[in-house]
Amino acid sequence: MSELELKEAVIKAISEVYDPEIPVNVYELGLIYDIKIFPVNNVYVLMTLTSPSCPSAEAIPAEIEGKIKEIEGVSDVSIELTFDPPYSQDMMSEVAKLELGFM
Repeated sequence: MSELELKEAVIKAISEVYDPEIPVNVYELGLIYDIKIFPVNNVYVLMTLTSPSCPSAEAIPAEIEGKIKEIEGVSDVSIELTFDPPYSQDMMSEVAKLELGFM
């Protein structure tokens, strides 16, 4: 699997994870700031949450890590949580904004 194919598989896996309070996946919500693929299929994800006090603060990153680890060929997964820049609704995709009635 090429780096590009692996990154697409990672995005697809992340898109299966939802914030329990919002009916939109975390990728479309804009919670994923960066995805990097390092040699030997090590995956790094920089992400945020809708707020630092999010009740799912531990569950969402753990679920994302689990989904990525299910991808064949992935060696290791590193999830980094950041609140810089702070999350805002502007980070949502148009799909998410439409689904949540912001457009």
